[in-house]
Amino acid sequence: VDEEVVKPASAEVAGQLTKAFAEALPGAEAVILSDYAKGALSEAVLFDAVAKAKSAGKLILADPKSRDFSRYRGVTVLTPNRLEILTATGIECGDDAGIERAGRRALEICEAESVVVTRGADGLSVVPRFGPPFHVPSRARGVFDVSGAGDTLVAALALALAAKMPFVEAAHLANAAAGVVVGKPGTATVGARELEEALEEERAGEISHKIGSLDEALLRIARWRAGGARIGFTNGCFDLIHPGHVKLLTKARAECDRLIVGLNSDSSVKRLKGPERPVQNEGARATVLASFAAVDLVVLFAEEEPMRLITAIRPDLLFKGADYAPQDVVGGEFVRSYGGRLCLVPLEAGESTTRTIARIANGKTAAPRERRKRDGEATTIRRVKGGRLRG
Repeated sequence: VDEEVVKPASAEVAGQLTKAFAEALPGAEAVILSDYAKGALSEAVLFDAVAKAKSAGKLILADPKSRDFSRYRGVTVLTPNRLEILTATGIECGDDAGIERAGRRALEICEAESVVVTRGADGLSVVPRFGPPFHVPSRARGVFDVSGAGDTLVAALALALAAKMPFVEAAHLANAAAGVVVGKPGTATVGARELEEALEEERAGEISHKIGSLDEALLRIARWRAGGARIGFTNGCFDLIHPGHVKLLTKARAECDRLIVGLNSDSSVKRLKGPERPVQNEGARATVLASFAAVDLVVLFAEEEPMRLITAIRPDLLFKGADYAPQDVVGGEFVRSYGGRLCLVPLEAGESTTRTIARIANGKTAAPRERRKRDGEATTIRRVKGGRLRG
């Protein structure tokens, strides 16, 4: 039972609040006006805070509970939920178009630079004064308790914007932070590591995010290790993906928490395999590898052997095909020296890129023209001559 008296702060209390605010303002880069309509943010306190913050050039975010948005005139960002903006503007907000219309009306009322509308399971929408609106969908996550989600969102948004993060990225970060706390019981906080993991999950489906330099890889690996993840590593040319590759990657990922693939660059492949290789360039090969759920990160290397990567990454598990003897695996001795493990994965009989190219050259894999036409399949190989792949 929550029994309370809701009334504006007395003149004495308002004076104490404005004095404390003025003293704290110089040390802040952002101001959050979290208005629960209980009386603390009376008009005297609210107007004084906005005036002082604007004069000092501070970022001001207001999370409104009042149906009168004109009380927040002059703030930088207003963050109502769907019900609050509907109540304040009278505009239905059942879809993106409705949210955008209500957001424009709210901008007129409060003269803010942007309105961020939280939409529960539908994510959030940002309606800026200048530029087109954009929408951030919510990510699938178990919802335990929605208490504090709005507070977390506005806090994360303020922090990101104060750090000069672009608004689109700040909105994604704030949405991810809110997604973390709804998965916890009661009013909870979100830590930096939890937020990093949530953002990693959000970007996990983006293929380009899974291709990076060694320096980028080391930063991510440090975060993964801090969370207790076991790091696996394998390497190769991965020119034409075949069942043997799939088996290697799948079995390797089953043994570790994160799998890093070192990928030979084009120049490296040419030195190893000859001038006619690779069949696919490094960008194409990296993209195909990154599309596998089993692969967490792809890192290119220009050397013929991946020792530089292995030394820097220090994987917990090193994977290679079982056609290698343990003593012949590059980096195997190094990994074992600090307690890591070398894992030899049985190969898929008869599968290799070299054999695949040889079969193509011999015409054994070419489908009849009629079948290709009937099935509507794109013909990727038009002609093979002298063992060279064309088309």
